[in-house]
Amino acid sequence: MSRAFVKEDVDVPERSGRRRSPSGLPPGALNLMTEDGAQRLRERLGERRSQGADAEASAEQVARLEEVLASVTIVPSSVNPAAADFGAVVTLRDASGVVMKHRIVGVDEVSLDPANVSWVSPLGRALLGAVPGQKLRLGAETGNAAWWTVVAVGG
Repeated sequence: MSRAFVKEDVDVPERSGRRRSPSGLPPGALNLMTEDGAQRLRERLGERRSQGADAEASAEQVARLEEVLASVTIVPSSVNPAAADFGAVVTLRDASGVVMKHRIVGVDEVSLDPANVSWVSPLGRALLGAVPGQKLRLGAETGNAAWWTVVAVGG
């Protein structure tokens, strides 16, 4: 290789020392969570603290839950949102009449309910701001794109 294409005078950039949050969000990003999700994680933390079976695994879970709960920003849910926002339940129907519901939540509360979808996921981002009657093309990122109609948006 020719020496003309080698940059020897450029120093390797140093890491800033900032690290991703326990939720996997980039440094400085808000870790949003619904009030209900935070409460459920607090309950789970209490359960883990009271368990003594596998002390090492339980201690790791307790530390992770404490770190997550310390990093969250609670977003109050809107009672009757006009458009889908954080914490809203969005009811969708496809052309064949199949109905599904999704609740837009924080990344750490997705696993708390099968209907939960993260606000940073492709589906969550598509649902944010949706209004009843709106048609959304969902599933393009997985190759299963289909049109869905927003039936209702609730708190």
